[in-house]
Amino acid sequence: MSILKKYRIAAISAFIFASSASFAQSASDPAVSNYNSYDAVNDIWKPSLVRDGVYDRVPHVNTPLLPQEVREADIMWKKRVWREIDIREKQNMAFRYPGDGYSGGGSFIEIIVDAVKKGKIKAYSNMDDRFTSALTKEQILDFLIGKPDTTIVVDPETGKESVVVKSREFDPDVVTKYRLKEDWYIDRNTGRMQRQIIGMAPIKDIYNDDGTFRASQPIFWLYFPEITPMLAQYEVYNPDNDVARMTWYDFFEGRYFASRIIKVSNPFDLTFKEKGMSNLEALYEGQKMQDMLFNKEHDMWVY
Repeated sequence: MSILKKYRIAAISAFIFASSASFAQSASDPAVSNYNSYDAVNDIWKPSLVRDGVYDRVPHVNTPLLPQEVREADIMWKKRVWREIDIREKQNMAFRYPGDGYSGGGSFIEIIVDAVKKGKIKAYSNMDDRFTSALTKEQILDFLIGKPDTTIVVDPETGKESVVVKSREFDPDVVTKYRLKEDWYIDRNTGRMQRQIIGMAPIKDIYNDDGTFRASQPIFWLYFPEITPMLAQYEVYNPDNDVARMTWYDFFEGRYFASRIIKVSNPFDLTFKEKGMSNLEALYEGQKMQDMLFNKEHDMWVY
C-alpha cells in the first residue's frame, strides 16, 4: 500500500471520528445542540435541556444597517407623520406572540421593558416626543406598574393594626398599541420617497376601579436609532415557516405591520381627534394622508 493511500485512509478515519464526536457532543450538550444566542426576558421561559428539534441550531448574528446621513440640501420635500399600531389587529399578531428561544421568551413589550430595566436602551418622558428628558429606572417602573398598594390589616385576635405593602406586577396585556413618529422625505440623489422611524412609544390602557376603560397613555418614548441594535438581537415569529424568521429591526424596516396615521405636521400640532373629528372621520383622514404620501412620489414621475 502506498504512503499516499495510507494518508487518505487516516484522514477519512479522523474525519469520521471527529464527526461522531461532534454529533455525540451536540446530542448531549444542549448549549451546542440547541444554541440560544439571546437573553431570556422573563422568568417563565426556560431553554430546553436536550436538542428540541431535528437540526442543530447555530448562532444568528444580526447587525442592523445604520441609516445613511442625508444633507439638508438633498431633501426636496419632507413631512412628519405620527401613526399608531393596534396589536389587536390580525396583521399585528407578532406583537402578541408569547415568545420562544429566538424571540427572547417574551412578547415584544416584554423585550422592550427588559432592555430598559437592564440599561440596554434609554427611555424618554412620555409627555414629549422630542426626547428632551431621559427617565430614571424608578420613574420607568412607576409608569409601568404604578405605586405599591398599601393596606391596613387588623389582627382578629389581638386587634392590632399592621401596614402591608404589596408591590404590583407589570401586565403585558395592558399595552395594546404602539405609536410611531416618522419622517417621510424625497431625496434628490435617489429620486424617490424615503421614510425613517424616529421614535416609538408603547401605549397602555388605563381602567377605572370598576373595570371600565378610561383612557390610553404612552408609557415612555424610545429613540428608534438607539434601539435598533437591540431589536436586531430578537427574532419575530413567522407563522408560515418556523425556520425562516426575521429580526424586529427587519420587521419595522420592511413595514410588516398594519397601522393608521393619526397626525401629520400642522401649525397647532393637533391630532385628527384633537381637531374635533370623530373616530370614523379620523380614520378617513388618516387614509387620505396615506394616499397623499403615495401620490407625492408617484406624481414626480408621471406627467
